[in-house]
Amino acid sequence: MKDSAPLMPSVTPSEVPPLSNMPEWSTFQESLQGADCRGEKLRLIDAAGLCVDLSAQPCSEDLTRASEALLSARDFTRMRRRLLEGGVVNPTEDRAAWHSMLREPSPTPEVAHERNRLLQFVQRADNERRWRHVLHIGIGGSDWGLRLTVAAFGYTGTWRDIRFVANIDGHAIEGGIAGLNPHETVVVIASKSFATAETLENARRALEWLRASGVKCPERQLVAVTARPALAREFGVPEDQIFPFWDWVGGRFSFWSSVCVSTALTVGTDVMAGMLAGAHAMDEHFRTAPIERNAPVQLALAGVANRSVLGLSSLNISVYDSRLFHLVPYLQQLEMESLGKSVTIAGEPVGVPTGPAVWGMPGTDAQHTFFQWLHQGDGAAVDFIVCQQADHRWPEHHQQLIANCLAQREALLRGKSYEEVLAEMEGTGDPEHVKWLAKHKVYPGGRPSNLIVLPRLSPYTLGALIALYEHKVFVQALIWGINPFDQWGVELGKTLTARIRKDWESMSEGKCDAVSSHDPSTQYWLERFAPSRK
Repeated sequence: MKDSAPLMPSVTPSEVPPLSNMPEWSTFQESLQGADCRGEKLRLIDAAGLCVDLSAQPCSEDLTRASEALLSARDFTRMRRRLLEGGVVNPTEDRAAWHSMLREPSPTPEVAHERNRLLQFVQRADNERRWRHVLHIGIGGSDWGLRLTVAAFGYTGTWRDIRFVANIDGHAIEGGIAGLNPHETVVVIASKSFATAETLENARRALEWLRASGVKCPERQLVAVTARPALAREFGVPEDQIFPFWDWVGGRFSFWSSVCVSTALTVGTDVMAGMLAGAHAMDEHFRTAPIERNAPVQLALAGVANRSVLGLSSLNISVYDSRLFHLVPYLQQLEMESLGKSVTIAGEPVGVPTGPAVWGMPGTDAQHTFFQWLHQGDGAAVDFIVCQQADHRWPEHHQQLIANCLAQREALLRGKSYEEVLAEMEGTGDPEHVKWLAKHKVYPGGRPSNLIVLPRLSPYTLGALIALYEHKVFVQALIWGINPFDQWGVELGKTLTARIRKDWESMSEGKCDAVSSHDPSTQYWLERFAPSRK
């Protein structure tokens, strides 16, 4: 399969000095210290149909100038062009990260061909009423975006039901196939490398299940999405049911590729078309909007300030729409796998804290779970996400939901002083008791947050929202001088997993009692969990 990304020079280490050595960074830090942190200025940005409110982030004219100087020092304009035009922006793997091409209305011929193949496949399956169940097997970037989309637009039920199997835990595949009619099930195997251990092991169990159930030609019920089609063919997937994509599509950005086939089979091709259109609109906003009106850029600058200057170690995602509960793990992977780096592209220490821990849960559930900590504990930066219009028939519910969202954000921003609490409690009891109790009711305030408003939850607005975060992550990485498109931090664990399994194999064959090259704790549990000898 031809790689359609154009060749452009790679980023060289000399282009990326450590942030802490840059005078523009020092100016940015100094400007932040004198900025307004109490939301005295309304800051709204309209972007691809979304409204992003940054009023609760530090703001001043000096900070605006310092931010633009910092972006200029990092050659933002050139690097944005390199990203969006398919240049190499992943220097450690010498690759582009051209996922924006996958949502272009007029993409390259290779992308257009695969997009049309996918549409024809789904339309044929729909016209023939083939398959009542979709068993989607994939993990990480081959999983979270699909769960998010199906939950967002299939929450009231779908003609085909879908099960997701990601984890290597055997309970996952057991639960995934339980109750399904194997003769009416299509198994979608999604893996960029087609070597992901969890995915392949689960796929083998699914194929065994189809065979054991008497399916005449079980391979005809397999679909593969991968950048390694030859390995899918070796597994037995029919050629016409292999949907390839390219090395320049990172795993956590692969949702925009044919990985979405399971979504299309479940909630429809029109949903995917809408998401692609919304994401492309955000791409164009990111490409053309000036820095001060560019939503991904401004969110990134706030994220860098909150993490590297204000010292907030985490970002809370508070989604005031229960259909978006999978947005949290989706963003966890996007942000933490991209920004969880401590070494610059040049191989030097970054010198400042980088990617925050990302966590959260939907709406008022969160208020009854961890908002105590957000208000009176160490605290975190918060992204509030809400839809202006609901799609249910109970307006009172939605009014309460929005009121809660706005109230929590205002409380984090404004807080409540000891004097205000005392005034409220005046005359309610013994004065000494009141003074003591008032100290427990103080809210420090001044805690930064963003409010992202969707007019309503539609495929278009969800696509735009996801692309907003993608571009925000790119800009944060650019400022920190790190590579957001690799993930070397996951490799050591894979290597050690293979080594432990090899040790067990040796032990079970009696070649050695135990391999003693692990740390004492790992060695103890390796022996404790060792399979019985043959």
